[in-house]
Amino acid sequence: QVQLVESGGGLVQPGGSLRLSCAASKIIFSRYTMAWYRQAPGEQRDLVAAIFSGGSTNYADSVKVRFTISRDNAKNTVYLQMNSLKPEDTAVYYCNAKYDYRGANYWGQGTLVTVSS
Repeated sequence: QVQLVESGGGLVQPGGSLRLSCAASKIIFSRYTMAWYRQAPGEQRDLVAAIFSGGSTNYADSVKVRFTISRDNAKNTVYLQMNSLKPEDTAVYYCNAKYDYRGANYWGQGTLVTVSS
């Protein structure tokens, strides 16, 4: 029973910051590509940022510079540091773990981020 548990979401004012965390269990964490996706109401679930097993990262254009993804393999945890938040960042943020060699793909339950005055 693989489990991904997100935390850190909440209400923040425009220009503020949040850090999301995703703790994984029952996977060999260091082998997985970890990623954050987000989905606003009525919209598609889109990739926000990904960090590969070797440490390389990719970001959606809309969050480059403002967001930073990182991982701590010793803690089986991936983070998303979100700075300079905008109302359009409001969404449910989902953690994803993927290992193509095993055909493995797992999702967390999501955490809500609301950016509003």
